Amino acid sequence: MRNSRMERAFSIGSLRLMVSLLCMWLGLVVLQPAAFGQSVNGKMTNEKALILAEKFGIDVGPVDEEVQKILGLTKAEGVVVYAVFGNSPAELSGIKVKAIIKEVDKHEIKTLMDLGNALEQSLPIKNFTVATYEPADPDNQGVTGGLNFHFVRILQD
Repeated sequence: MRNSRMERAFSIGSLRLMVSLLCMWLGLVVLQPAAFGQSVNGKMTNEKALILAEKFGIDVGPVDEEVQKILGLTKAEGVVVYAVFGNSPAELSGIKVKAIIKEVDKHEIKTLMDLGNALEQSLPIKNFTVATYEPADPDNQGVTGGLNFHFVRILQD
C-alpha cells in the first residue's frame, strides 16, 4: 500500500512537470500567484512595502496620531507621502508630499502592507491609477483639500 501511494505521488508530480513543459513548448502562459491578487511569496512585510514604494518613487510611512494632528485628519489611518523622488513614476503622475494614499488600482490602502500588496500587483502592469487625499494647506489661501486621481505610466527604455 505504501508503494502505491508513493507511485501515485510520483506520477502526479511527473504529470505536473510534463504539463508545464508542454505549456512552455507551446508558448502558453502559466499564471503566477500575483495574477490572482496574491503576494508572490505569500507574505508582505513593511520592509518590502517600503522597498516597493521607493521603486515607485515615494518615501512613505503610516499615518499615526502625530501625522493626523499635523495634517488635520479625522482618523489616524492610511499611508502618508513624506517625499517624492525626481523623475519617478510617482512624480510624473503628480503625487505630492503630504498626500495620503487612499487607493492603488482600485485596492483600498489603509496600511503599509496594503500599499505593498497593491504596488506588487500594479508595478509590473506599467499603467495604473492612484487616488490620494491632499489636505487643505492653511498657508496657501484658496487651496482646499480633496481627493485626486493620478494616472501612472511607467516609462520603458
